[in-house]
Amino acid sequence: MNIGEAAQASGVSAKMIRHYESTGLLPPAPRTDAGYRQYGGRDVHTLRFIKRARDLGFSLKAVADLLSLWQDQHRPSREVKALAQTHMQELQQKIEELQAMQHTLATLVQCCHGDERPDCPILDGLAENGEKLPSPQRR
Repeated sequence: MNIGEAAQASGVSAKMIRHYESTGLLPPAPRTDAGYRQYGGRDVHTLRFIKRARDLGFSLKAVADLLSLWQDQHRPSREVKALAQTHMQELQQKIEELQAMQHTLATLVQCCHGDERPDCPILDGLAENGEKLPSPQRR
């Protein structure tokens, strides 16, 4: 199948397939005499694996590690579990950071009157140290 068909079958865009080939996640596809890439069922299966891992937020490096483990029939599952646990910890940290951002923004939004006055706690909160920026001087 050509790259368009592989993209449709795997749910990965043709652009990303080319990118995965260039980064080594996917081995280079054989080409026809006209230079078109040709993919098989195994390639589509690998692309689906990559897509699922990326959908779960794994970095390209982690996906490469997971692919290597997936293709190694003698792998110890503890290595796979360790990668997944590390990723879960990273996700938890990101969740906590996002929740802190949301809390700060909610507080700032609640303090803002949202009226015609120029005073805005949101802008004040974004300014360094919460200080108001000096008014621009007119010339």
